[in-house]
Amino acid sequence: MTSTEGRRADREDTIAGGIALRVAAAGLFSVMAALLKLATTHGVVAPELVFWRALFGLPVVVVWALTTQGGIASLKAQRPGVHVFRCVLGISALTCNFQALSMLALADATTIGFTAPIFATLLSGLILKEAVGRHRWAAVLIGFVGVAVVLHGGSGPHVGPSLVGVAVGLVGALGTAGVTVTLRQLKDTEQVAAIVFWFFVASIGVGAVLLPFFGSWHGPAVMAMLAGGGVAGGLAQICMTASLRQAPVAVIAPFDYLQIVGAVLFGWWLLSTTPTMNTLAGAALIAASGLYTVWRERVRHKERMIQSTSAPV
Repeated sequence: MTSTEGRRADREDTIAGGIALRVAAAGLFSVMAALLKLATTHGVVAPELVFWRALFGLPVVVVWALTTQGGIASLKAQRPGVHVFRCVLGISALTCNFQALSMLALADATTIGFTAPIFATLLSGLILKEAVGRHRWAAVLIGFVGVAVVLHGGSGPHVGPSLVGVAVGLVGALGTAGVTVTLRQLKDTEQVAAIVFWFFVASIGVGAVLLPFFGSWHGPAVMAMLAGGGVAGGLAQICMTASLRQAPVAVIAPFDYLQIVGAVLFGWWLLSTTPTMNTLAGAALIAASGLYTVWRERVRHKERMIQSTSAPV
């Protein structure tokens, strides 16, 4: 084997590893959502989910940061003010997402959550002044058509989702998109471990303040659901972050949509719910919107690379 063939094989192995990590992240996020949704059927409310998810997930994040990310130094915040803004926005979005999870079927809540990339496209144009061409606008339109299809629902035993629940989910997705834009501003100065660690710490702090007003006592079975959801969420965060180091975003991002498949399966298995045809059709359109955006970004990246290499020196 030549050196070029060896490098190509190593790169293929690395990309395969990145895909495997992203698939694992999608599976773990699906487990987290299913367990937390199951907890809401036993009276757990959104502020409690914010607190317990962070409390049980933080040890996983700390061990990961201390053992693989450079130790305690990796947790230092270089720009505390931006972290505070990110945490406020992120916790607000997370609370809305969990509230939607408690109000909607698991598949519906997961599907609505995947409108975040659509909002991220809009915000990148408004806030970051990025050029949003006709291809990305077309993807945005397709995504919102998908939302409309989900909202249309059905009749009889397969009624449509709660309009209030969908509205709350869309607000949560908008907040998630805002977090995405904020993270672009943090990535040049902050380590990933610090971003994740301080978000979990802030979530625990805010949740602890809200618990006396919204919390209640839960039995061992429910606490086990919350613990499992928190640990799964922490592990999912690590797998998702690690996948970005081994493969390009354009390659691995499509595997995020496996979460919709996971939501359908867990909803059927744990909650005895089946998605409506409108939910499945809407999910397909929203996924198509996201996948088209990813593909378009890959094309634009290649075009920029060609232009940079062909430019006169």
